[in-house]
Amino acid sequence: MNEVFHGRCQCGELSYKVVGQSLTLFACHCTDCQRQSSSAFGMALWLKVSSLEIVSGQVKTWTRVTPSGQRMHCDFCPTCGTRVFHRRAGQEEFVSIKPGTLDNTRWLRPVAHIWTASSQPWLNFDEEDLLLQQNPSTFDALFEIWKQRRQAT
Repeated sequence: MNEVFHGRCQCGELSYKVVGQSLTLFACHCTDCQRQSSSAFGMALWLKVSSLEIVSGQVKTWTRVTPSGQRMHCDFCPTCGTRVFHRRAGQEEFVSIKPGTLDNTRWLRPVAHIWTASSQPWLNFDEEDLLLQQNPSTFDALFEIWKQRRQAT
């Protein structure tokens, strides 16, 4: 069953629509995500690129090297600077939405926390969440946990 959700940047110039299946949602505690989000962690909602449609506006992209040494394409609104999407080089079939840009965020609950080695010491994690000290070598476990939790709701 396809999910449909909408999102936008902070100023509203860039908006998007998703029609498809979300694949996983996790929180990343690496220091790069802490800096990018100006918070304790960043979040990533993964889906297939084919599910994403930009409804209005255009993205501007810059590329960075992640803590695990991979290249990440970061898409943002050129007007307000809101980071909206991420795409890992070599893994172009997936896109990561910054889920705080969704119009409805009430259903968001990450299934995993990655880079917990650099998480803030005051954070308390849920016992049923997958905790990984660094980047996983594969995201298959995160996909499976997400699928199970989405089917249960």
